[in-house]
Amino acid sequence: MNDVKIDKIGNIGTITLNRVDRHNSLVPSFLEDLIRSINHMSKDESISVVMMRANGKTFSTGGDVSAFYDHIDDLESYSKSVVGSLNTLIMAMIDCEKPIVTAVHGMVTGGSIGLVLASDIVLLSTKATFTPYYATVGYSPDGGWIALLKEVIGQKRLSRILMTDSTITADEALDWGMASYVVPHDDLYRKSEEIASRIAALKQGSIAKTKKLLWNKEAILSGLECEFSKFLEQIASTEGKLGMKDFLKK
Repeated sequence: MNDVKIDKIGNIGTITLNRVDRHNSLVPSFLEDLIRSINHMSKDESISVVMMRANGKTFSTGGDVSAFYDHIDDLESYSKSVVGSLNTLIMAMIDCEKPIVTAVHGMVTGGSIGLVLASDIVLLSTKATFTPYYATVGYSPDGGWIALLKEVIGQKRLSRILMTDSTITADEALDWGMASYVVPHDDLYRKSEEIASRIAALKQGSIAKTKKLLWNKEAILSGLECEFSKFLEQIASTEGKLGMKDFLKK
């Protein structure tokens, strides 16, 4: 799996997004690799903690707009594959038997926020940012922007972010409850490894039950299904199709 790298040191497993040439943007094969990686580590009894990180300048830039446009003639089928797989990945992360510690070093856009929101511990570099881009491209929010983030930061704040297509800084994300830590850029991976090691040294049965209690799976799944439906409606619209074309021209 060239787009996804898997490593294990001691009882800590690491998943690294490595689709660097496309800014770790989300396509079906990439998402399926990530799902397999999460499920593998969830079942591996030698792993106590999963770390997630990314190579390249960005953490992940959401759905690959050019790939969507390349599938303009079978847009519904392709969209179902992408958003369906993204939702499966989010739920796989929530269902994972091990806590997930995610280190975000740079830009996150679109549905890729789901990888962050579905993590248990989130460390942000001071350079990390979150931008929806839905109203710019002409899509409808997916990846948990509504299903997960509204409960965290509040409806009015989220409305402002989505409807003005504004960027959330690392400090704002910490203040609003989206992240666990903000650390200097060069210290991000050292600090994330330190946190993962601390968790791995504790009683794992207690950690696993704590994780199960923290997530409201039924509500999240219902919210993701609603996002899925609205995404399919919007991307098939004239605005959605023309929006992709205009975005790619820019």
